[in-house]
Amino acid sequence: LSQLSPHLPPRLMQQPWHLLYCTGRDGFSLRTLYRRGKQPGSPALLLIRDTEAQAFGAFSTSTIRCSNGFYGTGETFLFSFSPELKVFRWTGRNNFFVKGDRDLLMIGGGSGRFGLWLDGDLHHGGSHPCETFDNETLSPREEFCVQDLELWGLA
Repeated sequence: LSQLSPHLPPRLMQQPWHLLYCTGRDGFSLRTLYRRGKQPGSPALLLIRDTEAQAFGAFSTSTIRCSNGFYGTGETFLFSFSPELKVFRWTGRNNFFVKGDRDLLMIGGGSGRFGLWLDGDLHHGGSHPCETFDNETLSPREEFCVQDLELWGLA
């Protein structure tokens, strides 16, 4: 979190973050992530470590939730620690920030590809270059297995 702090919107840099959901405590379930992460109006920080020990994730100015369409703002970004921090900001090409349904969480998109996606059991995910963030693949492989996942929000 300390490495990401300078990349957050200035109004959030000094705010206290709290762990809302983690797979070690809460199990592997997208529905549980939505339920535990319900902090209306609170931004969300999603941290993932895959089974190859690569760490990456996403920041959203909006709560991670189920939605009928994409939501979020241009302050949303993807990041990867590979091995140093790389941040992928909004390009302005589209507004495909975050979309969640019962079986899939998608962050970033364009041309049928998602910058980051996770399945409903949070065991599998993927990362592809996408138009929203012009990102690199966040994980060493385009499809990965989740080892640990955390969702942080403001108090």
